[in-house]
Amino acid sequence: MESKHGMTMFFSHPLVQMDEASILLPKPIFLRWFSVSSHFLFLLVLSIVWVCKRFRNGGLEHAKERLKNNNFSYYKATLFSCFGLSLFYLLVWIVTFFGCMYCLSDEKLVSHLDLILRILTWFATSAYLQLEFSYSSDKKFPIIMRVWWTFYFILSSACLVFDLVYYKKPRILPNHFWVLDFVPIVITPFLCFTGFFGMRNEKETLFLQEPLLNGSNVEGGKKNLSTFSNANLISLFTFSWMGPLFKVGNKKTLDLDDVPQLAKEDSVNGIFSVLRNKLETSTTSSNGVGTLKLVKALFFSVWKEILWTALLAILCTVSSYVGPYLIDTFVQYLNGRREYANEGYVLVSIFFVAKIVESLSQRHWMFKLQQVGIRTRAALVAMIYKKGLSLSSRSRQAHTTGEIINFMSVDAERVGNFSWYMHNLWLVPIEVTLALLILYKNVGVASVAALVATIAIGLANFPLGKLQENFQDEMMKSKDIRMKATSEILRNMRILKLQGWEMKFLSRVIELRKNETHWLKRYLYTSAMTSFVFWCTPTFVSVVTFGSCILLGIPLESGKILSALATFRILQDAIYILPDTISMVVQTKVSLDRIGSFLCLEDLQPDLVEKLPGGSEVAVEISNGNFSWDHSFENHTLTDLNFRVYHGMRVAICGTVGCGKSSLLSCILGEVPKICGTTKLRGTKAYVAQSPWIQSGTIEDNILFGKEMDRDKYERVLEACSLKKDLEILSFGDQTIIGERGINMSGGQKQRIQIARALYQDADIYLFDDPFSAVDAHTGTHLFKECLLGLLGSKTVIYVTHQVEFLPSADLILVMKDGRITQAGKYDDILKSGTDFMTLVGAHKQALSAIGSVVSDSQILTNLSLSDIVEHEQNGKTDEIMGQKGQIVQEEEREKGRVELSVYWKYITSSYRGAFVPFILLSYIFFQLLQIASNYWMAWAAPVSKDVTPPVKGSVLILVYAAFSLGSSICVLVRSSLTATAGYKTATLLFNKMHMSIFRAPMSFFDSTPSGRILNRASTDQSAVDLEIPYLIASFAYVIIQLLGTIAVMSQVAWQVFIMFIPVVAASIWYQQYYIPTARELARLVGVCKAPNIQHFAESLSGSTTIRSFNQEQRFIDTNLHLIDGYSRPKFHSAGAMEWLSLRLNMLSSITFAFSLVFLISVPEGLIDRGIAGIAVTYGLNLNMLQGWVIWALCNIENKIISVERIFQYTLIPSEPPLVIENKRPDSKWPSLGEVHIRDLQVRYAPHMPLVLKGLTCTFPGGMKTGIVGRTGSGKSTLIQALFRIVDPTGGQILVDGIDISTIGLHDLRSKLSIIPQDPVMFEGTVRTNLDPLEEYKDEQIWEALDRCQLGEIVRRKEGKLDSAVTENGENWSMGQRQLVCLARVILKRSKILMLDEATASVDTATDNLIQITLRQQFSDSTVITIAHRITSVLDSDMVLLLDNGFIVEHDTPSRLLENKYSSFAKLVAEYTVRSTSRFGS
Repeated sequence: MESKHGMTMFFSHPLVQMDEASILLPKPIFLRWFSVSSHFLFLLVLSIVWVCKRFRNGGLEHAKERLKNNNFSYYKATLFSCFGLSLFYLLVWIVTFFGCMYCLSDEKLVSHLDLILRILTWFATSAYLQLEFSYSSDKKFPIIMRVWWTFYFILSSACLVFDLVYYKKPRILPNHFWVLDFVPIVITPFLCFTGFFGMRNEKETLFLQEPLLNGSNVEGGKKNLSTFSNANLISLFTFSWMGPLFKVGNKKTLDLDDVPQLAKEDSVNGIFSVLRNKLETSTTSSNGVGTLKLVKALFFSVWKEILWTALLAILCTVSSYVGPYLIDTFVQYLNGRREYANEGYVLVSIFFVAKIVESLSQRHWMFKLQQVGIRTRAALVAMIYKKGLSLSSRSRQAHTTGEIINFMSVDAERVGNFSWYMHNLWLVPIEVTLALLILYKNVGVASVAALVATIAIGLANFPLGKLQENFQDEMMKSKDIRMKATSEILRNMRILKLQGWEMKFLSRVIELRKNETHWLKRYLYTSAMTSFVFWCTPTFVSVVTFGSCILLGIPLESGKILSALATFRILQDAIYILPDTISMVVQTKVSLDRIGSFLCLEDLQPDLVEKLPGGSEVAVEISNGNFSWDHSFENHTLTDLNFRVYHGMRVAICGTVGCGKSSLLSCILGEVPKICGTTKLRGTKAYVAQSPWIQSGTIEDNILFGKEMDRDKYERVLEACSLKKDLEILSFGDQTIIGERGINMSGGQKQRIQIARALYQDADIYLFDDPFSAVDAHTGTHLFKECLLGLLGSKTVIYVTHQVEFLPSADLILVMKDGRITQAGKYDDILKSGTDFMTLVGAHKQALSAIGSVVSDSQILTNLSLSDIVEHEQNGKTDEIMGQKGQIVQEEEREKGRVELSVYWKYITSSYRGAFVPFILLSYIFFQLLQIASNYWMAWAAPVSKDVTPPVKGSVLILVYAAFSLGSSICVLVRSSLTATAGYKTATLLFNKMHMSIFRAPMSFFDSTPSGRILNRASTDQSAVDLEIPYLIASFAYVIIQLLGTIAVMSQVAWQVFIMFIPVVAASIWYQQYYIPTARELARLVGVCKAPNIQHFAESLSGSTTIRSFNQEQRFIDTNLHLIDGYSRPKFHSAGAMEWLSLRLNMLSSITFAFSLVFLISVPEGLIDRGIAGIAVTYGLNLNMLQGWVIWALCNIENKIISVERIFQYTLIPSEPPLVIENKRPDSKWPSLGEVHIRDLQVRYAPHMPLVLKGLTCTFPGGMKTGIVGRTGSGKSTLIQALFRIVDPTGGQILVDGIDISTIGLHDLRSKLSIIPQDPVMFEGTVRTNLDPLEEYKDEQIWEALDRCQLGEIVRRKEGKLDSAVTENGENWSMGQRQLVCLARVILKRSKILMLDEATASVDTATDNLIQITLRQQFSDSTVITIAHRITSVLDSDMVLLLDNGFIVEHDTPSRLLENKYSSFAKLVAEYTVRSTSRFGS
């Protein structure tokens, strides 16, 4: 009788005996009837209210107009609670009904009726909240709800009290009333709280209504909505909010515009402000941001989500152990032992419900973890970016752009990915504890042996973990160095190709990679050992446990063994994750340490510049100022600065190369660390750098720079900066997209855009760092007159210049030497008071006298006024280099549709032609077979009960099992080692292939490809190939083998079970096919959306001084936040897509498992082997996990293999012509004469662009000097590039000493030519490596070259001499000094043909004169081709070539051209002379 009615005790009402002493209280049946009546009455009232509201509000028409209630506080939690109560009562009713369906009394009928009405009531409440209230405009929850929730709390409390008083003899479940009445007691107080305190946020409602009221684009609004934040409870529960995106993804290739916006909580705007506030509150200025503080701040930024995922993790873990706990009972049931009626169905129901709970909790757990990861990564990237904008100069020198990009692209990403493993460290001990409890139930004290074995293996792993951490740390340091070098090389690829150094620098990158892979190899093999240890742990623990049972004499029964094996299998999955978890903890700690140390770096001193009051006449004042870029140097950069600039003054700064002119401007900007003194400033400032900083984007965006468009002012600025003519030529006008670093603009155009940007800001103080050197004489004159003397006539202007002719117009001239102001005053005053200024002016006059010696008829100069020249030149044209029909920078190419199988095949066969793949697969297959065999052996050899004689002895049982276990362990070791070896080799091959392809790519590739795209592949994608993809593919292979093994074991019980797999597999395939198109494109979008992030990051870091000078930090931070969200959107929805699929497949596998169990309990006894049936149940418990793992692995491979696909893309870049053609190699002495003959040369930069050089024919005689002149952008630099074959001709030929240069190898050509480029380049390293990267020259030769270009003394003063450090981009050298280093390079090389492309633009006239003398001496018998804006640099040439709009206008000796006063060259000379002898504004 006990067993017959035992299950009825789950329901706690009148089904047990009452305490006779409680006779005075109402009878329980009365309370049940009262509950039934109350629920029925509430249902009736709610129905009437709902119907009345529908009629009153216009039914369906009302539904179209009403507003979704997503901004009602506690709304979702309330809805979830009501729906949860409904589900809870449904589960209780199902279990109760099965327990007493054949023995229903009146009291039990009332109890069932009570439960049914509870289910209906709470379901109706949920439906009302979702379908009616959520669209209403009520400010609070309806009064009927608030009354009902309060009443229900009282009713539940009464039921609990009556249970406690009446029922003192429970039979099966001693605490049954805690289940039924305690749950409402917990939930209803929360409902009462929300009923009284939940209310609508009025402001947000109005904001949501506004677009509709204003008639804005409804379609666009829909696109911008977050489907996640707008989803109802059911949709959230089942991930159905992903449905609309799947529909779009299956109709078309997804674009970023198709991906819904993020919810407010997931957007970086929300999480970044929270993290920043947490860090600021926990950080003091004295100790900065440490790793521990960073971790705490990150935790408290997302603590709610972390706790929620922790609860889901516990729920998932507990429900996963329900199966192993009940297996022994189930096997005993199959063996014929029955404890109560319908026990089999009850067990099946519990198995099924546990699986459903496990699936739901696991899917939401996984999704929430990824949500936390996305938020964490976004917040960290935002923090790193903000820090990068505020770093001091010393900190910037310590960390290059490449390193900082690594913090963002690798370290922040890794910290975000850690969310997957966040709970594993504390969850595994809980799982071990649960497993030990189940083991104790089955094998008694032998479970202690299992505990000891588990602890021993855990302790043994600590040394391996420590090794991994060390190797990871070293690997990341090596990666930083490599990325830094790669970033610098990409920035300066043009000069590398011009010098023929690209292969040398490629070998340098390969060497850096070898150092990185040295640590990578150690890390991978250590990981393989860790993996081996942990994969063997469950097998080892099971052998120890069963062996202990034999030694202790504990009987081993098949049911208990199967329960233990099921426990080991689940424990095995938890322990399998531990190697990855430990590896991830190690990697994350290293990354957090690196990010923490970066955030601790010194910022710019906030008190460097003091603000003067608004009414002050003083604009800039420096008193007793001593400044130094590096405090460790004894010699300060600037000393004894004392000057004052009043509002409206023009101040000129002049001096020789390296005297501190640019540093003085940096002091005013607050960039140079202060030793002592004060710097004061009044008003806003605008800054024009010596090296133009141009953003990727349109010309208009670069000029407006965040300001609103004022068309009149915009037009005035364009006119003043001579940009209108340039814009007229362009197909897209000012909407033309400028490439990275302004690659598709000439130097003059970039400088004029920079000046226009400053003018448009309408600042109070303007700082110009020698912007006129990059433009020709006419343009420079126009800029000075129209900008400095015109638009800025009433502003405070401080300008650095090497043009002496611009000095007389200054109200104050500061002459600098060796970091000091040696003279200060007006032009005429200081001309008489010292020698430094006299030296500069004297050099200028000496240069002008050169013109007089060439020009025989001075009337040419005097008869032409400056106005005549300017008027004549208004009809001139600029170069059509930018006149392309399409934008130069195109959207990043991404593959469409399914990843080709060839990508997988090429990847797995890259190393050793795929020879290791069969062995890896075989090791997996043998491992699985040995595992199944060991389980079969234990099920067969162990008796059904202790009364049955076992077929073999206990020692034989354990020895055979141990042999199987040893075999599977060997398989694991083989698999781990081979996977590590193959993965390492493949990663190395792909890296080398990609980098060879990139370094051999033509310059057009680098011109049209932002470096962020290349760096993304070299960093993030390469990291995935190094550390993730081999293991993902191996994991996928293993889980497929394991799934097939499970299906085989389950099907062996009876073939009918296999039939169930057919529709389930078909449904799974359909779901997967529906899922893959969307998921694949989301993964590709993640890859594509990362490059703009990196590019913007790199640009912002290189232009941080300009950004700060315009006070634009916040705008750039906002842009960065927008780009971060652009990356997070596809990543977030990719996570949602994966869980959408996994949930549905889990449900299918749960149904399959339930069907299998029902089949097992339905077949007659003796028809199937009960031991095999038990094994089937054991394996079936893992079906959910295996199917989820298959999908997870497949989706991760699909997502990550895109990294391989993107690397393969860059291994197929069209290459430049061969570096060496063996049968066409010129003689070693070539060129002996240096004669250059050009025949009908036509050049265009791309097939879709117009011709830049249009049929040039001329000869540069050997051993003679030729000067090339022309307006800014007339094709001068293009001709130089054609000579170096940076651009191959569209038509025509270039012959050097009779050899067509297109027929010989590029290195044979470029190694014989020398160039000093327009933009001087220095690489990070030493002075020696910058002058002689190929290590071809002796120190004596290097010193001689340095002395000849006026750098010898400067280098000798440095501590390391030739080995003194050069920072990134040569930032610790002035622009002029960098140009002199380029001169030293060509002096060392002593080529027969030398080209100078604006080689002296950044040096003063005196230094220019010295350089010209040096060149005449060193290259007296060489062919020298000079492009210069300073006419004096070409006047002593033997020949002059004048270009205009890609045509040769004039080509003759300077004297002959000057004889014709109407020649274009004569006009240029006259213009330069008039400008040079003018005193603008004086």
